[in-house]
Amino acid sequence: MNDGGDRASAAPREEYGPLGTTLVIIPTYNEADNLAPVVARVRAAVPEAHVLVADDNSPDGTGKIADELAADDEQVHVLHRAGKEGLGAAYLAGFRWGLEREYGVLVEMDADGSHQPEELPRLLTALKGADLVLGSRWVPGGRVVNWPRGRQLLSRGGSTYSRLLLDVPLRDITGGYRAFRRETLEKLGLTEVASQGYCFQVDLARRAVQSGCTVVEVPITFVEREHGDSKMSRDIVVEALWRVTAWGVGGRVSKALGRTPG
Repeated sequence: MNDGGDRASAAPREEYGPLGTTLVIIPTYNEADNLAPVVARVRAAVPEAHVLVADDNSPDGTGKIADELAADDEQVHVLHRAGKEGLGAAYLAGFRWGLEREYGVLVEMDADGSHQPEELPRLLTALKGADLVLGSRWVPGGRVVNWPRGRQLLSRGGSTYSRLLLDVPLRDITGGYRAFRRETLEKLGLTEVASQGYCFQVDLARRAVQSGCTVVEVPITFVEREHGDSKMSRDIVVEALWRVTAWGVGGRVSKALGRTPG
């Protein structure tokens, strides 16, 4: 593993200086065709940012590619994990890694190119006035490219259901392109997070809202992957449905009893 030591403090702090050094966390599982181009685009879009590839022991050699990228670039790091444990677990491991090394901003980004690195400056600029910035497909100016109608309906429907049931004013609560201030993550109770997949994204967003954080959405263009297979599955959808329902019902019961939602 290229753990980076104390290099976070040595990175240039230019346009986004007041926020501290940015760490872009990219979870991977079988992304051999996508990883190198995405990392190169991140490094070009925000040269002062560092990248952490959190690889779940991909059988297609993604981890080896990540190691090669790290060997050639001191701002690229690799976290090798034992096996496939889900998106949420990979991000939580990446958050811990970054917080331990005192990065000021931690970014979630997919490895498949669906989150365009060229839009990262937009998220970081918005973070100057927010605690958490969501890259949103469903606000004015946001859009999706090459997505089938069914996926669009599922995403929009999931966000609407979550927004109404959880009473959070967010249009794209399931999206995974996000920028957090380190202080935001430190107050979200990450040790209590057990959700995975898209539900993980809902969980962190609702925790941020409940914690009184300023959460801002900025429009992004989401592009369907060109290489590899989507990680979306029926189990992910089912988990999101039952967890969101449980959180929503529990929150309403807590409010009725005068308790703070958990």
